[in-house]
Amino acid sequence: MEKRKICVVTGTRAEYGLLRQLIRDLDSAPDFDLRLAVTGMHLSPEFGLTYKEIERDGFVIDARVESVLSSDTPVGIAKSLGLGVIGFADAFDRLRPDAVVVLGDRYETLAAAEAAYVARIPVVHIGGGEVTEGAVDEAIRHMITKMASLHVVANETYRGRVIQLGEDPGSVFCGKSPLLEYLERERVMSRGELEAALDFKLGDINFLVTYHPATLGEGAAEGFSETLAALDMFPGARIVFTYPNSDADGRTIIGMIESRVSRGRGRAAAFISLGTARYFGCLAHFSVVIGNSSSGIIEAPTFKIPTVNIGDRQRGRMRAASVIDCEAERSAISSAIRKALSPEFTEIVRDAVNPYCDAANPMRTIDILRGAGLRSGLKKFFDMDG
Repeated sequence: MEKRKICVVTGTRAEYGLLRQLIRDLDSAPDFDLRLAVTGMHLSPEFGLTYKEIERDGFVIDARVESVLSSDTPVGIAKSLGLGVIGFADAFDRLRPDAVVVLGDRYETLAAAEAAYVARIPVVHIGGGEVTEGAVDEAIRHMITKMASLHVVANETYRGRVIQLGEDPGSVFCGKSPLLEYLERERVMSRGELEAALDFKLGDINFLVTYHPATLGEGAAEGFSETLAALDMFPGARIVFTYPNSDADGRTIIGMIESRVSRGRGRAAAFISLGTARYFGCLAHFSVVIGNSSSGIIEAPTFKIPTVNIGDRQRGRMRAASVIDCEAERSAISSAIRKALSPEFTEIVRDAVNPYCDAANPMRTIDILRGAGLRSGLKKFFDMDG
């Protein structure tokens, strides 16, 4: 039997963490021929050259698509999108994959989907149907959905949304959470191992802070300034900051992080990228996730850690009871942190159900790929009854 050649695209540290098990499965499966295309922040020195983590995991990178300009303005982001389309056009022409797998909603993911769609290569989209009203990712996600031939979503609500966009119900599957697939096969670091890996001593209270530009709505500097002011109200807490994505105004936030760490007297540390193992270790052993990253909503509830979600960036997403939403204002943020640390909320977090990790979804993404009849080209618009 001829192997089906599948090209998986990854552009960020977080997305790679979720794709890692699928990549491993495809790499070892006798009926698939994996091709790995790496792009975006993975190839940027400014964002940690995280392609090295992929290579340390033992994977061969078949295509490197440069797409990140040294600019975080809207013009720079738009030009980066264009570079990505050009690069992926060349990469797919050389690799000749039978399908391209993309996850999520970032602009480099859109570039890969555009190039594949024009080349009549079937696109497999993981993570459609979700809503993030405070970010340009909202529209990008739905654009990718309309170019995809096969959809793997987190739950029935998101499946309904993809169908609502006109996609054939027979092409939309609720798949097993990539996070659950990871945790079933990987051991999470102990607290001592995490401290050694971070070279950072944890305390009684530890905050994991990731703040991205909202890209729509509130300004990045104003919202993060209020966040830092709120964190100053907890002088005994130890804080680990992770850098934002390469979105518009991201470098403003990086400068503010570096300034805060430099005056933190060793109580704060910043990481360009924690990598999958250290990041999940933090989720397992820290007190609160703070910021506006999707990880605080999608992944943190599974680790039974509360999330303080700031501002509008994740507005519209389904969330577990362990997520506390607040405005990007220092008193609101500090009140939310105090609530997250309270014994009463600890009980809520313990019983919280993660809507993105439904154990009732038994189908792994590789099994969905294995059973799918992938088709390229034009699709019929599926009209819902009524």
